[in-house]
Amino acid sequence: MLSAARGIIVSGGPSSVYDDSSPTIEPGVLSVGAPVLGICYGQQLISHLLGGTVRKGDKGEFGLALLELCGGDSDLLHGVPNHDRIWMSHRDVVAAPPAGFRVLATTSTCETAAIENPERRLYGVQFHPEVVHTAHGREILENFLFRICGCERDWNPGQRIGKVEEQIRQQSAGRKVFFFVSGGVDSTVAFTLCLRALGPDRVHGVYVDTGLMREGETDFVETNFELLGHNVVEIERREDEFLTPLETVRDPELKRHIIGEQFVRVQESIIESRGLLSGDWLLGQGTIYPDTIESGGTAKASTIKTHHNRVPGIQKLMQAGRIIEPLADFYKDEVREIGRSLDLPAELLDRHPFPGPGLAIRCLCSDIDEHVSQTSEGWRIPVRSVGVQGDSRSYAPVLAIDAGAHSPAALQAEATEIINRLSSVNRVIAAVSTREPMHSQRVFSASITRGRLALLRRADAIVRQMSHASGFDREVWQFPVILVPLGAGESRDSVVLRPIQSVDGMTADSVAMGEDLLRHIAARLIAIPEIAGVYYDLTHKPPGTIEWE
Repeated sequence: MLSAARGIIVSGGPSSVYDDSSPTIEPGVLSVGAPVLGICYGQQLISHLLGGTVRKGDKGEFGLALLELCGGDSDLLHGVPNHDRIWMSHRDVVAAPPAGFRVLATTSTCETAAIENPERRLYGVQFHPEVVHTAHGREILENFLFRICGCERDWNPGQRIGKVEEQIRQQSAGRKVFFFVSGGVDSTVAFTLCLRALGPDRVHGVYVDTGLMREGETDFVETNFELLGHNVVEIERREDEFLTPLETVRDPELKRHIIGEQFVRVQESIIESRGLLSGDWLLGQGTIYPDTIESGGTAKASTIKTHHNRVPGIQKLMQAGRIIEPLADFYKDEVREIGRSLDLPAELLDRHPFPGPGLAIRCLCSDIDEHVSQTSEGWRIPVRSVGVQGDSRSYAPVLAIDAGAHSPAALQAEATEIINRLSSVNRVIAAVSTREPMHSQRVFSASITRGRLALLRRADAIVRQMSHASGFDREVWQFPVILVPLGAGESRDSVVLRPIQSVDGMTADSVAMGEDLLRHIAARLIAIPEIAGVYYDLTHKPPGTIEWE
């Protein structure tokens, strides 16, 4: 069957090709005549199967790198400039390409950033052209698809609306769809598609206030859905049902599972109270493709973090055919494009994404009391955050460095170098303002409490107001504010600022804020007695996920 394919892409993944349990392909795939492009792990696998050498690199390479072209014509890298910005996420490298391959490009860390054997129509890149942070990644993929494979351009997410609506009608098969809307881009676009496809008599929407929302979020959602003409049946306030099970939980995956399972219970009770169990119904969700990827939604994918719409209770509903997800094959930028085609207002489509589990995953917890420790690179903070390194989940301590008089750009470069060199941390933050010197700081045992959530909600509101007033919020894709149980004396929590730039959420840049705005925000936050310090997250994705948990 593959012999009829225009082209084949062997994707990235978290494994090492020299491990016996690693996923592989039949070697014959490389000789069926169709062009093959290996990306990251895919390049390593092609090299391994054809007699090349793959080994662990001297150090990892995560995030930004610069592509150094080796010269000579190449259909794959046609039009790509020298010193081009690319995005890496790997520790293994192709130490020696197979016979017949030539090296097209290198980086300062990787001698085989791109390889090819045009006679056999085999190509490989160690970096990720599919993510938006590779400057000319789209062109590289277009070169493979159109110059090498001879494919035609026939894909436009906005033009798929009719097909998506027809899929909704076919999948629903006369049943009703019940949505728990969040007011975010994904759930609103998915809800609107179902409403157009099925009509208002078959689509119902409810907004559940979990007690984990930002300040003013519930009012915003209610107002905007009324303006859209999508009447939310009512606002359901279910704070106790979410906060009580979370009171003693510290582990981030357990947090996500509890919130997801509680959503299922609340959904079932609301559905039953409205009599929807008397007939066939489906649960609508605004799941998008990155949610599935990061939740380990394919056989060999690593679970980076389990999204609330992929917990076991939801999986059971999926197996029973009671879930409908119109956007499950789309990325965030494509969802926004669909939303524009649906004439949804820019105010809604351009909103910063907000995670389904809400402030719970921005309110970090700890089950230890431990002082920070000084290292040659900075201060090791004994609280862990989730990262993604080499397409695998990491859960590692955080390193703090002194912001001092260094520019944000210089600090970011230092952070990237530290993480590439050290495997023991996956995130670097800069100390902007602290009440006590770093050697006095400690991580306190802490869980999610109403008081800590109120403190985080207050800090988040201050940051959002100041970034909006300055226009900085229009320069970033998302601006999480994180509460960490780090402090000294009676001030036992610190705030971490995490402004990032992205398009689809798969990769992200840490954005350097202007120093004046940063100092003003820090001054406002440190004036709150409960806040012990203000830090700035310098970490790109990879190696750090956008959210800390």
